[in-house]
Formats: sequence, structure tokens, C-alpha cells
Amino acid sequence: MLQSLRIRNLALLEEVSLDFEAGFTVVTGETGAGKSILLGALSLLAGERAEKTIIRQGAAACEVEASLLFTDAARIDAVLAELELPATEDGVLLLRRTVPREKAPKITVNGSLATLAALHRLGEVWIDFHGPSEPRRLLREGCQLELLDLFGRAAEARERYRGHYQRWRALLAEAERVRAAGRLSPEQLTFLQNELARLDLLDLAPESIEVLERDYQRMNRAQELTGLAGALAAALTGDEGVTARVAALVREARALEAMDPASAALADRLASASFELADLGQEFESLGQSLHFDAEQAESLAARMNAWLDARRRHAPDAAAVADAREQLRTRLASQGDVEGTLARLETEAREARRLAAREAGALRAIREGAARDLAAVAAKGIAQLGFRKADFRIRLVPLDELGPEGDCRAEFLFSPNVGEAPLPLNRIASSGELARVMLALKTVLADLDDVPVLVFDEVDANVGGEIGRVVGEKMALIARSHQVLCVTHLPQVAAQGHSHLVVVKDQSKDRAVVSIEPLHLDRKARVGELARMLGDRSAKSALAHAEELLKAVG
Repeated sequence: MLQSLRIRNLALLEEVSLDFEAGFTVVTGETGAGKSILLGALSLLAGERAEKTIIRQGAAACEVEASLLFTDAARIDAVLAELELPATEDGVLLLRRTVPREKAPKITVNGSLATLAALHRLGEVWIDFHGPSEPRRLLREGCQLELLDLFGRAAEARERYRGHYQRWRALLAEAERVRAAGRLSPEQLTFLQNELARLDLLDLAPESIEVLERDYQRMNRAQELTGLAGALAAALTGDEGVTARVAALVREARALEAMDPASAALADRLASASFELADLGQEFESLGQSLHFDAEQAESLAARMNAWLDARRRHAPDAAAVADAREQLRTRLASQGDVEGTLARLETEAREARRLAAREAGALRAIREGAARDLAAVAAKGIAQLGFRKADFRIRLVPLDELGPEGDCRAEFLFSPNVGEAPLPLNRIASSGELARVMLALKTVLADLDDVPVLVFDEVDANVGGEIGRVVGEKMALIARSHQVLCVTHLPQVAAQGHSHLVVVKDQSKDRAVVSIEPLHLDRKARVGELARMLGDRSAKSALAHAEELLKAVG
């Protein structure tokens, strides 16, 4: 859950620090007050892109930071490990994002620098936004099937099917490639055989290529390297070298030791240095001797290096990719021995793969059929509670002509808001208000199956009011039993249901507009006043009395 949020210099807001509670938090305020600032801050922490225009005028940068607590941090820690970011500490995730006006943006996760892509990946785990456009997703067949599979807990069956489906498609693609390639001409066959023979002469192990490139570099610069190594050896161990002079110093240090035993440690250190310098001289001398290449060695090394450079130029830039190219050549040549046999084998394997995919598609469809009946029944009850007392909601599975990435069928949500009218696909009859209520009913049903802990609803109660508004609030509160819910609303019936209440206020009394966000749930009088404002007049006795009734009804 979101524990705390700090916002600085975002749009019209200078600075605010907010603490959040579990459950249902409502956000209210006048139209145009700046409620979107709070949602904007959360979207920044969820990894959405940001323009410099979001920075408050006159400020050098805007900054948003948050603390999130996970009772079970296993999933978020797994994603952090995948992104090579520090794990949570006691289940706490710390996010911070700075958008400067002049400098480069900066993101930190648990104190470690992170990328925008990493922040977006984490956002997929901890927060889900449902804005005014969210109900439109229901018009997409993919979304309808996704919701149905979520309700039916079909993820495992779907993954089994996809594995067989992808193998079937891969076998078909390979058969098509072999068929399109056809039989090679004698000239092409000879060319590819010679190419494979050249590659087979190479040792493509990464360590072998590394040694080859190193030795070739040494051979090309052997004279220069030998000269340098010899000069270093002479300077260290020659007649006038460093070791001879240090040896004289060691003798003097031993004389000092005889007169003053306390200096023995210093004499020992100097003697050790003398031995180390002598060893270095011998090693430089050995290195210089190893850099001598005879004609035969040089010719062999040059030939192997030229072969490697040619293979890299013709096939791929690194040893692993060249090795892959070699295996592809070998496979292609092997298939030439019996093109018809290869095609027959691939077609047999493809038929078997399709049979297995069809079997898994049937098992997946059976799960979906049961889920479609149950989800339609439960969702219909929720839709009825949201004002469509005589509505009809159904889910139909439509068979596909051929297996597809998601199985052998698609889902179609059917809806009729009025009694006596046949249910039709949502995209043919549903208004935006109807879609919003259908989506809210589905979200309520699916809330316990959604493992994203923070859900943000932005005015999903648009186009409803009165008694239906109260039910919308109850649905939100129900979802908040298993999630932390933040809801921007204009309905007092919804706002009264919140366990916590934030109000956004824009002050334009001075020479510059300023937005503030304040908690109201600890001040009942202030909260009653805000609900009365939403009812029409914060100073009217009837509005204040109605606001009190709304709060009392919630308890």
C-alpha cells in the first residue's frame, strides 16, 4: 500500500506531504481545483513520461517521492532482482523521481539510480489507473477475453496452450522456409560445403578467440614490445640497474641494523623490495623472449586470424553468432540430402503439434465456458444494483475458424439496459455511462483476483448520481477491502463512503494561483462542509444536514 507521498513544484502545487491509510481514500475539490495533480504525481512514480511543462513556474525542478509497504514483498522483490535494483527493506519500497528544467531527469529506487523503463516495470506491479477512458477498453475483444480468463483463473491453461500453439506455428514456418528454399544447385551446394569447411577449421570458443586476437596483436607489435620488455629488464637487473643499487642499500641497512637492532624491520622491508625488483626483472626478460615468433608460427597465426576476420565479416560480429551461423549452415546442408524427407518430417511434427494445441484449446474453452456463465450471473447482479434493474448481461464464446494466439474462441460481452430488448455487443448499444457502470460491476467482481495493491479511479462515477451514486461508493468501498483505493469524485454519495478524505483547493486570492491538498477525515466539521459544497451550498442548513446524514449512514 501507498504509505506516504511528497510532491514539490508540480504544476500549481508548491509542496505537500501526505500520509495514506489502507482502504478507501476519496479526493474531492472544485472543478479545476487541480485534483489531477495528485494523479499526475502518482503517474510519474509509475513510470509515465513527463514534459518539462509540469514543473511549477519559477522552480528549477519538480520532485515526487513515495514510500510503499508490501505485506508480502516476494513479488516486488523478484521484479527488483530482475531489474538489478536493491530489494525492499522490511517490505518498504522507496521511489523518487526528479524532473529538472535544465538538467537530466533522475530516478532512484530504494536509493539506487534507476531508468524510466525500470520505474514503469515496477509501476505495473504496484498501481493500476482507471480513468474516464478505462470503460472504453471493454469494447475491445482482447480486454473481454482477458477479464474472463482472470475470473476463470485460466492463466495456467492459457500458457499450456500457447506453448503448443507457438511450437505448431514454428514448425509451419520452418516447413515453409525449407519449401521456399527448394533444392540447391550443385554450385550452391559446393559453395556452402566449402563455407562450412572453413568455419569448421576455427575454434570458436570465446576464450580461444580472445587468445588468438591477443597473440596476433603481440606478433604485429613484437619488435616494439620486445624492445620495451628488454629495456625494463635491463633497467632492473643490468649491471647498472636498480637491483644492483638497491643491493648496496640493503648492505648499508644491515650495517645500521647491527648498530641499532630497532631498525631491523626497515632493513627486512628493503631486502624484500630488492628481491621483488629482481623477480620483476627476470619476468620482463622472460616476456621479451616469449615475444619472438619464428616464421612458421607467424604464418600460422596470421592464417588463423585472417580466417577469423573473414568469418566475422561474412557472418556475424562475435564468436557466438558465428557459431550459430555455422550450425544453420550444417542444418541446411543436412536437409539437402533429403528435402522431401525433411518436409515430410516437419509436416508430421506440425500435425502432432496442432493436435496437442487443439486439445489444450478445448480444455481452455471448457474453463471459459464455465467462467462465462458464472461471471455473467455475478456481474448482472452488480449491474442491477447500479441502476439497471431490468438489464440483461451475458457472455458469449464465439468459435474461431482456426486456432489463434489465445485459443479457438473469442469472448463477446452482450448487454441490454432495458427489459424486452435483446442483448447486443457492448460496442453497438452501450453509452459511456453504461460502459462505466458495467466496468465498475466487473471490477468489483474481479477485485479479489487482481494482485495490484493500489487502484486509482478517476471520476468513474461520471454520468451517475443520486441513489446510484451511493451504490457506486459502496462498490468502491467493497473493492477497498482487498486493495488500497484512491478515487477522484464529484459525488458526495461516493465521497462520504471514504475511510480517508483529501480535498484539493486552489487559492487565487493573491497574485499567483496556489494549489493545496489537505486531509479532511480527522476534522468532521470540515468534511461535512466539503460534502455540503458538493451537494450545492456549504452554508445551507439543508445541505449541511444532508451531509451529516450521508456520513452517519456510512457509520
